[in-house]
Amino acid sequence: MTRPAVLAVDGGGSKIDVVLVARDGTVAGGARVLPPDGNGRDPSHSGPVIAAVDAALHDAGIDPARGPVAGVGVFCLAGADLPADDRRIQRWLRERDWTTETLLRNDTFAVLRAGTDRTWGVGVVCGFGTNCSAVAPDGRTFRLPALGWIAGDWGGGSDIGEAALWHAVRSQDGRGERTLLATTVPGHFGLRRPRQLMEAMYFGRISTGRVAELPPLVFAAAADGDLVATSIVERQADEIVSMAGTAIRKLRMTKLDVHVVLGGGIFLNGFGPFFERIEEGLRTIAPAATMTILESPPVVGAALLGLDHLGASRAAGARLRSALTDRPPGRTLERKG
Repeated sequence: MTRPAVLAVDGGGSKIDVVLVARDGTVAGGARVLPPDGNGRDPSHSGPVIAAVDAALHDAGIDPARGPVAGVGVFCLAGADLPADDRRIQRWLRERDWTTETLLRNDTFAVLRAGTDRTWGVGVVCGFGTNCSAVAPDGRTFRLPALGWIAGDWGGGSDIGEAALWHAVRSQDGRGERTLLATTVPGHFGLRRPRQLMEAMYFGRISTGRVAELPPLVFAAAADGDLVATSIVERQADEIVSMAGTAIRKLRMTKLDVHVVLGGGIFLNGFGPFFERIEEGLRTIAPAATMTILESPPVVGAALLGLDHLGASRAAGARLRSALTDRPPGRTLERKG
């Protein structure tokens, strides 16, 4: 078969999507690989990405051993945060020799491009963790390190979950305000009291990483009027405004009708006041800004970045979008171990 023009990879902590795309936007094949734990660890080490690319090539009927399999490779990976990360990842990408040209980006750039027909704007990811990147109309870029609290970050499923358990424990022992979370948080794990959950995590019977399962409970409690849960939700909204607003200011886009694209599991909550607070905050910084909740899979953005690089037509981008609605074609594989 004719060699695809683009090999596009979107790699987050919970899944890795790969598609092979012709210059006219036709999708030749694809795959989704679920890492063994899905706990938000970045996939910037080679194993999961190699498995995902191999599965996509198999779906397209392409032999991975036959030299470069595509013209341009676009790898949008969580964990590509610092220049040192970029150099490390580029080294093993060169060893694979998948493509003639290689573009490496953080996964936030895929979210941004997937959510707008422009090549510029702001992308915010809020899933297990949180991050932000932006591109100005003249091509200048902005991105945050996204290394957690050591980089000044707060937000995403892990931090929201930790806050929920923190408040639940304090509600039970009297140090904090009363909250529905004192019941719903331990109840999620089949327990009655926050102290029981604290002990289960301390002794290793329940993984502390499972606090990332708790954000839906926080948003539900906020919807019921719980003040503690509402404070957590508002903090997350304000952090998103802070990240996106900083990007807008740094790239001098406050007077532009900038598109702000929000992608990740936290934005699937459907809690109106959360989004209203974000939108109001953004409008105080850039009055003409437009907020979009991403519905397309981010791998669409990775593929569009490749088509942009090749100077492909708008029709090619439209064809790609219509082919990839909720998930890429091909098999979904779950890696073991």
